Formats: sequence, C-alpha cells, structure tokens
Amino acid sequence: MRGEFVDVGGARLYYYAAGTRGTGEPLVLVHGLFTSSYLWSSVAACLPAGHRTVILDLLGHGRSDPPPPDAALGVVGHAERTVTLLDALGIRQACLMGHGLGAEIAQAIAVRHPSRVTRLALINAAPLGAEQGAASRLLRALLPTAGAVPGPLVLAALRRRLLAGYVDAERGGHAIEHYLRPFAQQAQGRETVLRQLRALADEPVGTLADRLSTVIAPTAVATGEADEVTPPAQAESLAARVPGATYTALAAVGHYAPDESPEGTMLVLRQLLDREPGSP
Repeated sequence: MRGEFVDVGGARLYYYAAGTRGTGEPLVLVHGLFTSSYLWSSVAACLPAGHRTVILDLLGHGRSDPPPPDAALGVVGHAERTVTLLDALGIRQACLMGHGLGAEIAQAIAVRHPSRVTRLALINAAPLGAEQGAASRLLRALLPTAGAVPGPLVLAALRRRLLAGYVDAERGGHAIEHYLRPFAQQAQGRETVLRQLRALADEPVGTLADRLSTVIAPTAVATGEADEVTPPAQAESLAARVPGATYTALAAVGHYAPDESPEGTMLVLRQLLDREPGSP
C-alpha cells in the first residue's frame, strides 16, 4: 500500500491506498475513536482484489495533522471531511466500512449524502448518537478535574480504557502503542484528546439518527460478543433501524474486531460485497 497526505480544509489528512483508480467498487475504511489506520492492518492484508481501497487517518489521529482551532471534530465534521477527501481523490461512490466512531461517520455520510454510498459495513457499531454518550462518560472518567490533570496521566487513563476493549490484552497493548503515539508526541496531544471528546459530547445528532430508516445502501452490522464498549444489544438495535441490514456477532472478540478478528471482519465485508448494490 502507498500513503500520502491530502490538504482538506487547511489541514492534511493522511491515507493509505491500494488498487487502481477506476477499477472495481472503491472501499473506504474509517477507524474509530483514538485509534488510527493501523486498526485495519490485518484486514488490509486480505482485502479482496479488484477494488480501489482507501484507509484514512481521521483529523487529529494517526499521521493526519492535529486539528486547527476552528476544526469541527464531531461526527458530522469528520463525515464532511471524509466526503471532501473522496472528492479530492475522484471517488464519487464507495463502500464505506467503519469501526466505532468511524461507523457513526459512515452512517452520517449515508444519511447526508446517500448517493455517495454503495454499501455500509458497520463494525463494533451502535446507532448515531452513541458516541455522544460514550464521550461524555469518558470525559468524566478521565478528567474529574480537567484543568489539573497533566497529559501523561490523561494518556495513561486513555490507554487503560482502550485496553479494556480487547479480549487479547497482549495484542491490544501492541496496537495501543501505535494508536496513542501521535498524541504522546504532539505538543498539544492532551488538548487534542480533550477537544475530540468535548466535540462528541456536545454534538446533538438525534435528527440524523432518526433518518437511519431512510438508508438504502445494503448494510452489514457486526460486533464482538465480548464487546463491553459497544455492547451487542446496541449493534442489534442499529441493524434493526436500517432496512435490510444483517447482523453478525463474532465469538471471543471485544471492541476491536478488525484487529482481533480480521478474518471475521473480512467475511462480513465479503458477504456484503456479494449483495446487489442499491437495494437492501
């Protein structure tokens, strides 16, 4: 895979790409909160041939730039930047595969820009709005006295929270070092974490969630049976709200299914790609 930066609204987004422009149905993979494109490493190794693939780092994550002061960091802000990135890459339609926050971003694109989405694969996902509550809880847990907690302690608490989403602690520890390295290396890493959480906690997306029943793209929802961050009941609720959506529970997998079960994640994607586009 090859990687490069693209300027989107005055900030650079980093993405990895594979395949050839104009061949097959494009695949766009969007990671979740406080992870990065590294989440998809094992999935990328077994993606189906014949598809142009884009795996991005959200603004403030991975190799992408820290967010400018005026950057919108809620679900809708990330969604609109993703659409702008696809415009810059000449991708008019794509199958979107999102994890966690990335799955909410994919839902927002499907609701706001339905003609841009051929299919949706929503992994460890809940209906739009779940990240709002999760961010609020995480803010309270990480920062009972926000102004007094130094960056290293914030990152240590965030590391514990991410690790709790893994069934395989050793695998999780290795991945989390990749996820959190940019926040540790940035002078404003602590502020980026806080801004991201506050943006999600303060964003009302209820009206978008109410429109999930209008999604026309074939949709697959999958989660880990041991996911305590987004419990299976939330994923089942999402599948019930999207017409024709399928639901899959992956055994012995936590919140980071693309990392812990790339084979199961790929099976969900392959089954989705076998469905006819444009109809549930």
